[in-house]
Amino acid sequence: MRKLNVIIVFDNEEDKILMCKRTKEPYKGKLNLVGGKVEKGEDELHAAYRELEEETGISKNDIILTSLMNFEYKLQDMELEVYVGKLNKEVKLVEEINKLFWIDNVEKYAGEGNIGHMLKHVEIYKDEVLK
Repeated sequence: MRKLNVIIVFDNEEDKILMCKRTKEPYKGKLNLVGGKVEKGEDELHAAYRELEEETGISKNDIILTSLMNFEYKLQDMELEVYVGKLNKEVKLVEEINKLFWIDNVEKYAGEGNIGHMLKHVEIYKDEVLK
């Protein structure tokens, strides 16, 4: 099974969410969360921190990631793990491929509404996942 992750990153004030603008299909030009592939044999949490640092420059010292939920796509033989965290300080973002944005009004998502669903669960479990 292929494993991927996405990471919901809140700024240290919890009023903005980090998004990227996709440069490739699918969903080219749409806003998306950062994340990527879990390498074969790689621990999922380690993969989330690795992808976050590669794509944004945000390191393990800047944020505590918590696993929020998983989506299993049976027909694609794929699992998507969702992580969430809040920055513990202001950071300078370092873009890898996609343009990065802090947004406070999420209007255009990549995917079919999953990001809104994930953000609702962050709101429900805020005290547990935004440490």
